[in-house]
Amino acid sequence: MIAVVWFKRDLRVHDHAPLAAAVATGQPVLPLYILEPGLWRQPEMAGRHFDFLRECLVDLDAALARLGARLGARLVLRAGEAVEVLAALHARHGIACLHAHEETGLLWTYDRDRAVHRWARAAGVPFLEAPQHGVIRRLPSRDGWARAWDRFMAAPRVPAPGTIRFADLPSDEWPDAASLGLDPDPCPGRQPGGRAAALERLRSFLEVRGRDYRRAMASPLLAFDACSRLSADLALGSLSMREALQAASRAMHRHREAGDAAYAASLRSFVSRLHWHCHFIQKLEDEPGLERHNLHRGYDGLRPEPADPAVVAAWIEGRTGFPFVDACMRALTATGWLNFRMRAMVMSFSSYHLWQHWREPAIALARRFTDFEAGIHYPQAQMQSGTTGVNTARIYNPLKQSRDQDPEGVFIRRWVPELAALPDSWLHEPWAAPTSLLADRGLRLGDNYPQPLVDPVRAAREARERIHALRRTADHRVEASDIQQKHGSRRSGLASAERPRRRRGDQGHRQGTLTFD
Repeated sequence: MIAVVWFKRDLRVHDHAPLAAAVATGQPVLPLYILEPGLWRQPEMAGRHFDFLRECLVDLDAALARLGARLGARLVLRAGEAVEVLAALHARHGIACLHAHEETGLLWTYDRDRAVHRWARAAGVPFLEAPQHGVIRRLPSRDGWARAWDRFMAAPRVPAPGTIRFADLPSDEWPDAASLGLDPDPCPGRQPGGRAAALERLRSFLEVRGRDYRRAMASPLLAFDACSRLSADLALGSLSMREALQAASRAMHRHREAGDAAYAASLRSFVSRLHWHCHFIQKLEDEPGLERHNLHRGYDGLRPEPADPAVVAAWIEGRTGFPFVDACMRALTATGWLNFRMRAMVMSFSSYHLWQHWREPAIALARRFTDFEAGIHYPQAQMQSGTTGVNTARIYNPLKQSRDQDPEGVFIRRWVPELAALPDSWLHEPWAAPTSLLADRGLRLGDNYPQPLVDPVRAAREARERIHALRRTADHRVEASDIQQKHGSRRSGLASAERPRRRRGDQGHRQGTLTFD
């Protein structure tokens, strides 16, 4: 008989309760990763996720090997659907117990986990799941949720086992991405995966890069370096949320004690955002269907469904005719990452200015984000599209954002080089430039750079009128109250990510895209 540890999005040996529990049984331990073809057929999944995952698994394999009584790779990879893989292992070797972390992911993983539970009950195999962070399964009420989160995050981390007696089973070969139906997905600026890289990112952020985090996190020019860049590491579990939070809290104290108030303030801001991480994932845990339908059903039919594929393609590929929006989308394609404010802006632009239903654009973004985390991604997609019913309509002004965040056009010129010759005064809205100037700089709108897809002022006005007309109805208010009761934060002492302070000329500033930092 063997104790199976089913690794999913918890690719580490530190602070890993299921691994520790399996080792404590005294039975041979099988660390198992199942590469599921069905998961990789989901529209959100892409080659960059596959490549990042492989790097994480290589690092996990090496960490397990260091804990083994004998040298050699100890992570066992099996390709196939989970129930089939587990049933075959049980038939041949006997599974005494299956250990795993709870997972809040796509509807596909939700249905898969339910199928595994049914199989385990029928086969007489105990299936023990441990919480990975502050999300609570079968939560009866949000009352007291924040205190439970604090208790979990303050608890001591689970130490890595000293040694592991492994079950000696062979591993499948790593498959080619094409065999899973994944298209080539070049992402030259993608950050590397694995715990070693994650720990270095954490160290450099807490000791060097994070000093200007508070000021720089909103800027696409500065955020690539000043933000923690831990979001993908947390999404795949190379780091646990608990160890990241505790490390940040210790560093904040050190900087404060050393008299570096600015660094301490930046880390306090970072810690406050980590507090919101599980708040959003809890929404998907409590209502898995919001991946596919409006959280507030009063918005059903408000926008055309499905979204216009030509418009979505122009938006995701950076061909909208709005230079700052296009620069963000091209940077995302090349790097797999954007800072939180720009993520909110591009989703808002799609939903309000382009008036597209959020579902298809959200899938397109998921494929670009190396750090795709369904529990944050889909609640945020709806939040930035105004379909939660309880959040302020965030209609970002793309021209104001462009001038505020990239006043000298450095970001635009890097990612939209066809506009590089334009002077700063016309770079943000080239359609308004004199025709003679455009010709002199070799720019032909509609030819070597697109005309804007919409009139930004009129599009924003029409979107606002449609949203506000719906929100004024009595039926809207009743359902919104129910949603707030079920999903709203009860936490005190934190700036609300759900009720932002409105800035003149730009609706919406604070939002809860927290693992994006």
